[in-house]
This record gives sequence, C-alpha cells and structure tokens, in this order.
Amino acid sequence: MSARRHTLRAAALATAVVALAAGCSSANSNHNKGGGSAASGVLNLGKPDGPQTNNSNPFLNTSAGATLGYRWMIYEPLAMTSQIRPSVKADPWLATDWKWDLNFTKVTFTLDPRAKWADGKPLTADDVAFTFNLLKKHPALNADGIAWGGVEVQGKKVVLTFDDSQYVNQNKIIQQYIVPKHIWEGVKNPETWPNRTPVGSGPYKLKTFTPQTTTLTATPTYWKGATKVKELRYSTYNDNSAATTALASGKLEWSFVFMPNYKQLFISKDPENHKLWFPSGLGIHGLWFNTARAPFDNPALRKAMAMVVDRNAIYTQAEATLYPEITNPTGIPLPAGKSFLAPEYQNATTKPDVEGAKKVLEKAGFTLSGGVLKDPSGKPVKLTFTDPAGWNDYITGLAIIKDNIKKIGIEAKVKTQTAEAWGADVANGNFDATLHWTNSGATPYDMYQNIMDGALLQPIGKPSQQGNFGRFKSTEATEALKDFASATTDTARTAAMNSLQKIMVEQAPMIPTAAAPIGAEYSTKNWVGWPTEADPYADPQHTQRSSLEIVLKLKPSK
Repeated sequence: MSARRHTLRAAALATAVVALAAGCSSANSNHNKGGGSAASGVLNLGKPDGPQTNNSNPFLNTSAGATLGYRWMIYEPLAMTSQIRPSVKADPWLATDWKWDLNFTKVTFTLDPRAKWADGKPLTADDVAFTFNLLKKHPALNADGIAWGGVEVQGKKVVLTFDDSQYVNQNKIIQQYIVPKHIWEGVKNPETWPNRTPVGSGPYKLKTFTPQTTTLTATPTYWKGATKVKELRYSTYNDNSAATTALASGKLEWSFVFMPNYKQLFISKDPENHKLWFPSGLGIHGLWFNTARAPFDNPALRKAMAMVVDRNAIYTQAEATLYPEITNPTGIPLPAGKSFLAPEYQNATTKPDVEGAKKVLEKAGFTLSGGVLKDPSGKPVKLTFTDPAGWNDYITGLAIIKDNIKKIGIEAKVKTQTAEAWGADVANGNFDATLHWTNSGATPYDMYQNIMDGALLQPIGKPSQQGNFGRFKSTEATEALKDFASATTDTARTAAMNSLQKIMVEQAPMIPTAAAPIGAEYSTKNWVGWPTEADPYADPQHTQRSSLEIVLKLKPSK
C-alpha cells in the first residue's frame, strides 16, 4: 500500500499546494452550513484533501473516489477483510464462499445470487471474471501487482489459477471489488477513464459532484436491503486546521485528520459525542537507512542506533499518541501482530538501552571518545536526516532521534525538502536516513518485504519505486521472504517469519518508530454503531473498504 498509507501527511501537503494554485480559495468556508443529522438521514464525512477533480474511477488511487473514500460505497468486494484483525476470517460479501487449494495456487468463488447492479441488472460470474481479466490486461489498474493467471467461469462460480502460491496475496485477491461488464467492456481506455456516472452494486449512487463536496444518495433497491443513512456528503478541506474546525463544530462527523492537540481541539468541544480510535494494522513508520553508504552499511551501527531510540517519546511528542506505539523491536505492531511474534521476542521491549548500544559498537570496532563516535577507520560518525518540510510529526520525530543518538556520540542534522524532491531522493537512494512508511498486509510479510526484499534492490541512482529504499542487501532475508511466500505448511511459514524478525532486530535495515494507524475521528451525536476498541468489527477509517460495513451498521442516535 506504499505511499497511500501516508494519507495524513501527503494530503496535507498536496492540499496546501492546491490551495496556493487556487489563489488560497476559501471555497470551503460556506458549503455544508448547518450540516446534516440522523433525522434528515445525512452523514457528513471529509478530509483535508483540497479541491477534487470529477473522477470516480475506482482503480485509480488518485481519483476523487479513492481520495475521499466514496468508491467503497459504490463498488463492493468479493469478501470484506480487516487490516486491524488480520487473523480473523473475512466476511462474505459478493461471494458467499471462497476456497483455496492447499498450495494457494487456485481459488474458487461462489457468488451471492441476490447481488445486482444499481441499474437493476444481475451481478454474475461474468462480471467477476471480466474484472479480473481487466486487471490482468491493464497493469496500471493492477495496484497490488498480482501475477494473475487463469480466469474461468463455471456456472455461478469463478475459478482463478496462479503459477505461484498466493498465500501472501490472498486477502488482496478476495477483497477485490467488482465492476459491471456491461458498462466497462465499452470503455476504450479504462486506465484513464474518469467514470463520472459510476454504476456499482453498492448501496449508494453519485448524486452531485463539486470540487469541494461530493454527495451520494442511497439506492432504494440495494440488494442487501434498505440503509439507515440516506445521504453521504464528502467534504474536502484545504488543510488540517479547517478540517479540525469542522470536526470540532460538528459540521464534520467522520474524518481522518492528524491533530497534535486532539483532546483540546476536538474531544473537549463535545466530550459526550466526540470520539476517536486509531488502531494499527501491520504496517509501520520508521527510520530507513541508506545501507549502501558507509558507515550505515555496518549492521552494528544501525542496531546500536535502534537500541537508543525512544519510541515512547515519539509516540507522545511526535505522534500525539494518535499513531500506536511500537513496543517490540521486531517492529511488528501489537496487538494486531501478536500471533506472529517469534518466541525469543515475545517479551522483548523497545526501552532505550544506551549502555547496551555502546557495547555493541565497541565490539564492532567503533570508539567513543570525548562524546564523539568514530567508525573502525577512525572517522567521526555523522549523518543527515531528511524529510519534507511541513510534515511536523516526522520532523519532531527526527529531532527526538537526533537527541537520542547524541548519547552514543553520533552527530546528526535535519534537512527538509519539498515532498517532490524528497520522494525522488528516497527512490534514487540519495539520503543518509529518512522517516518513511512501509506497506501493510494480512501478515508482517508485506512490511518486511517492503524493507528487505532483494528482488526490489536497485543500484544507487536508479529509482526503487516498490520498496527497499534503503538498498538493504541480504541473501538470508530475501530467501526467508521467498520461503514464507511459497511455504505449504504453517510450520515452514513460522520458521521463515522468525528468521525475518531476527534479521530485523540484529541488522536493523530500518528502525521502527510508530505503527501506521487506520484511524478516525467521529461523532455519536447523530449516528451510533461505530467500531471501537471494544467492538472492532471494522477498520474505522472512511477511506478503507470496511467503511461500507460501518455505514451499513450505523443507525440514528435518537
């Protein structure tokens, strides 16, 4: 899920640019006055994404439908998966059942005969097969990079076959949303089609679109039955501050905004109804090293730095306790990844250990004298941290790490860039160390693969778009990733996962600093039934697939 995982920062920066281009328009200031309520059947959602272009192509992650999240109200998945509960079986949706063979090279879907499109036509196996063939034919639409194989219709079933095990991709495959063949087969270029009058099988249809507000209205003939929420209004704000103000006033009832003082800015405005929940999946944020540059090619140096970073300070000061704290040195977020922890790391902690770090460095030939750490060749260890200006949580995190590593004699400075320049430098390997996010998935495989996979390794100067930005070269890690992906038994998978954790801790290709949240702020004033820590039935963020599950469960508060 690459850069999309960084919605809060990317959105804030992108919208600032949009606002400047639009002459700092105040278009957000008057729309949606008075808001909505359960009595009128309206639910108000929104984010700081700036003015949008009319594009509802669900396959394009840059479309308004993807950015605002309303594509999930129109297009439905075969099965509804959960990132915060990766070990829980997915909920049946368009498919009533799916069965994998033992090697995960074949899956058979049985479709729900009740499913139909919003225009009244039945949703059939032909639609499902068409969708998978569309992904197979157009790589630009295949965001998950699945190596699609055979697609066959067998009555009301659809059978997919693959050349290799899809164990690590199974959730990505079963959660695929389906588009209607009778509409999309006439599209000349689906990779660029704006799809401005989208037709899906979901409970909502696009009613009106403006750059600031998109309105969806309930479909009376939705195949799963009537919905309590009759209208969805997606508003887009020019920055985090404007979205926070809307949340505080109650004009916005569901959002995903980073606020450093959320208790004061949001909760205190209506303590009874203003809530937030920011659980994590199995993705993280962390300090990536350029392991192709000396002395950061030395695993002992990286490990020692990892041992002194104060994750709790990052959690409380940089992430305002919104991004869940990393408490295990493997980087696996808890509790989502608890079942994957290797026995040797079950009780491990990330509590800073300065003396331990000094011993690791001394054993590796580093010397600490007069408060200056020198590498085995006698050169002082210095580095530059880089991240985009304005990404305040990252910049604060870098300041904390800078102070932490000073305790072991490492001098660091922080350099800020434009997001565009930073993105190019990260891809090309032009950095010492940088805070960046990882992919996430149903297991920690996606996270580790993003960080350590030799198959993604590119030389310095050649863009690495898919991951391994730190140019980490480890035959052992690459083989363990292959073993996990191709394993046919849980025992073999566990052995491979345990190996990956050991490499992460001992060689520290990156330092995990925070879990990536799938969070949301919401209000119970007009609507109740939201997912909570006590009832985690869905990922709470409204840009995720399971936002559809949430909307269908909401009911008026009075």
